[in-house]
Amino acid sequence: MATFLYKLGRLAFRRRHFVALIWVALLTLAGVGAASAPPAGNTSFSIPGTEAQKAFDLLEQRFPGQSADGATARVVFKAPSGEKMTDAGNRATVEKTVDDLADGSEVASVADPYQGDAVSKDGTIAYASVKYDVSGMELEESTKDALEEAAQQARDAGLTVEVGGDALQAVPETGATEIIGIAVAAVVLVITFGSLVAAGLPLLTALIGVGIGVASITALASALELGSTTSILAMMIGLAVGIDYALFIVSRYRAELADGREREDAVGRAVGTAGSAVVFAGLTVVIALVGLAVVNIPMLTKMGVAAAGTVAISVLIALTMIPALLGYAGRRVKPAGAKGRLLGRSRKGAEQPEGQSAGQSKDRPKANLGTRWASFVVRRPLAVLLLGVIGLGAAAIPATSLELGLPDDGSQPTSTTQRRAYDLLSDGFGAGFNGPLMVVVDGKGAASPDDAFTSVSDEIKDLDGVVAVTPPAPNKAGDTATITVIPDSKPSSVQTEDLVHAIRDAGGDVKADTGAETLVTGSTAMNIDVSEKLNDALVPYLVLVVGLAFLLLIVVFRSILVPLKAALGFLLSVMAALGAVVMVFQWGWLSDLTGVEETGPVMSMMPIFMVGVVFGLAMDYEVFLVTRMREAYVHGEKPNQAVVTGFKHGARVVTAAAVIMMAVFAGFIGSSESMIKMIGFGLAIAVFFDAFVVRMAIVPAVLALLGKRAWWLPRWLDRALPNVDVEGEGLRTAEERGSDPDEDRKLVRT
Repeated sequence: MATFLYKLGRLAFRRRHFVALIWVALLTLAGVGAASAPPAGNTSFSIPGTEAQKAFDLLEQRFPGQSADGATARVVFKAPSGEKMTDAGNRATVEKTVDDLADGSEVASVADPYQGDAVSKDGTIAYASVKYDVSGMELEESTKDALEEAAQQARDAGLTVEVGGDALQAVPETGATEIIGIAVAAVVLVITFGSLVAAGLPLLTALIGVGIGVASITALASALELGSTTSILAMMIGLAVGIDYALFIVSRYRAELADGREREDAVGRAVGTAGSAVVFAGLTVVIALVGLAVVNIPMLTKMGVAAAGTVAISVLIALTMIPALLGYAGRRVKPAGAKGRLLGRSRKGAEQPEGQSAGQSKDRPKANLGTRWASFVVRRPLAVLLLGVIGLGAAAIPATSLELGLPDDGSQPTSTTQRRAYDLLSDGFGAGFNGPLMVVVDGKGAASPDDAFTSVSDEIKDLDGVVAVTPPAPNKAGDTATITVIPDSKPSSVQTEDLVHAIRDAGGDVKADTGAETLVTGSTAMNIDVSEKLNDALVPYLVLVVGLAFLLLIVVFRSILVPLKAALGFLLSVMAALGAVVMVFQWGWLSDLTGVEETGPVMSMMPIFMVGVVFGLAMDYEVFLVTRMREAYVHGEKPNQAVVTGFKHGARVVTAAAVIMMAVFAGFIGSSESMIKMIGFGLAIAVFFDAFVVRMAIVPAVLALLGKRAWWLPRWLDRALPNVDVEGEGLRTAEERGSDPDEDRKLVRT
């Protein structure tokens, strides 16, 4: 592989005009496609294989024309102090509002609160239910404006009016902190390279890669039903890995220049060595993201595949466009250690005098911070290992209190009208009113469907935690009925989850007696089913993703223990990150700093999504750092010295890459979408734990304790595995080997 990538890098360097033209053309094509594509349509949240989804599909079949997936709105009215909603003036205002809402072209129905028992017992709160023909994302702006205008007219009449439901669903915004994250990345690159030109290359290529990825997602959004969250996540991950991959290749290029190589040869060697690490690191990320398909939730699968596509583009750009841009930059990108005038300092020996050999420049290497830290770790490996494991273990303790759920209006900030409507309904009708359960009774298999409907209703009334049960509402054929159940607990509570299971158990008894099937659906039941499905899929997903990546790393490192150590270290970092997420989003710690206005259950897809993304990113640092150690080891250094050498060449760059990735992820904490905010924080803290505790401390400590055993591989497996030559041994000249080439090829497999 190293030889192929070496040739690719040199080709891109020589044919820089052609390479740059191709990428600019792809960016233009994707941009035109995004601009001309129709807006994204319905992005319905379907969960195949769950009871809630089965009931939802049955409703669409047996109750045609009712727009089961249509948007809903609850316009909640509160009377002024000392008045009631039943007063003549307030009633007239509400009825006028209902009439105004019913005039909308996309409105399917509006329920008058005075005709549907939608006034609280104390008479102070009432609500009107609005049903639309299309989903919230498909509603025209004029329809949303009409809803807000009707609510405002009622406010002008003296009532308190708030609007809940998904009719006012807005496209999530990331906020200004995203730009701050990119700015921090730019500062880190300038400090790392000491040059605006060198620092600008990773940023430029990352933005082009993300631009192509996000524009392609936008162009395909309507055809593939991709939500706005998909493009935001692709942008988040694509920016982070795009900058990092380019950073590693540029850094290796500068190191090759410092060894006295010509620029074209230096580019080829940088792509052949660091580029090999980029390929395998990118593969682990792609495997982790595409592996989300195991969960069998279409929305999650689409998010993973879209983000994986953006990562693949980032890898290709790093391997081709970076060499091309280095060709344009010429001498403005200096060798490692030679700082530009920007930082006002330089290090002797970086630029070799005429006639000085590469070996002469290394006679007295200056020990950098990475070298000093690695030397300390190999002297005290057990103490560093215990400290790192205990620290991450302590951070992971809150994860034992993890509560999962999906966000609803109750998790919105109190500044939103959706949240205020949620609170008014809870005050007037009880906490469970915001999460009604819809029970669907399929009576086709019953001798008397009406008797079956009544039996189900009576069984539910006798259950604990039920406030109200509406009479069965059969369809025209009389073979299916719906029953609405109001719990006495809020939608995201454990008590509501227990009630859903109790209704399903009671339905099983009814089916045994009557033959009618009972199904529970609605947003609350759907959320419960999603959480359970994600929990059930977590172990198979871990086995698949970690197993495939483990096999890949065996090929890269030609070792059993190094990939095993990498996987165990990842589990430590992801558990610690989940603990931090619980502390911030569930317990409310540092809520002012992170902008978390409301605490509550952690989003149910967060653990499995974090496992996938963090595993891929964790393997990035493992590959980049340990391949330099492997390279030093196969070139003849002793195990402990190889660890120090790996840190000498890689620690500074890995540190910069981790800080950049943390800054990019943290930039999305300012998003208005709670899922994006939580994922941004979770990924940022996970990168911190993995890069600075696991890879910088635990990894060298374990390698120091293992010694030569770290690189052990059974002979039969050694012969069976392909030699991918990540270390770039095939690029070394006979003079550099200083021995027989055949013997050196054998050394690669030791």
